[in-house]
Amino acid sequence: MSEELMKEAIEMFRDGNLEGAVSNLEEKLKSNSDNAELHHSYAEFANMLNMEAQDDVIPGGKIMMHYKKAMEMDEENDEYIADFASFALECRRIPVAVKEFQRYAKRLELADIPVDDVLYMAARNIVDSIEVMDPEKKNPMVQPWLKQALVWSVGGLGYSPEDAIELMSSDS
Repeated sequence: MSEELMKEAIEMFRDGNLEGAVSNLEEKLKSNSDNAELHHSYAEFANMLNMEAQDDVIPGGKIMMHYKKAMEMDEENDEYIADFASFALECRRIPVAVKEFQRYAKRLELADIPVDDVLYMAARNIVDSIEVMDPEKKNPMVQPWLKQALVWSVGGLGYSPEDAIELMSSDS
């Protein structure tokens, strides 16, 4: 059912009509508000529209609401969690982003999956966001976020934090 509901919006997106795709999804949500995929796609497309326009065509709070709605409806969807966390980071809501990326990381751990590209990129983007707020990275508030970013970055390179410490402190 979701595929059929999404078809027009996806075609518009492919044709470069991002604004039309967002409008189409917004209209479909009026009668399908219980569809997590529509909420997620609306949030993704609206975020792309804002990035393309380099302006808040769609208010960030509205986009965030649709990401959250999708996550509430489909709690098992890791993509929804990762996309919401990435959006929160884009909005410089670092505590929210780190919390959601930690939830995503925990789900990966439970599935016995190592740090993936999502967390590796999140680590870099978290550090970039912190540098905007605190170029010296000395504020005690940001220290746990930096530590988490370092754990994910070395994990993305295939190392445990302990192995990375050992390698970095060896003389060879």
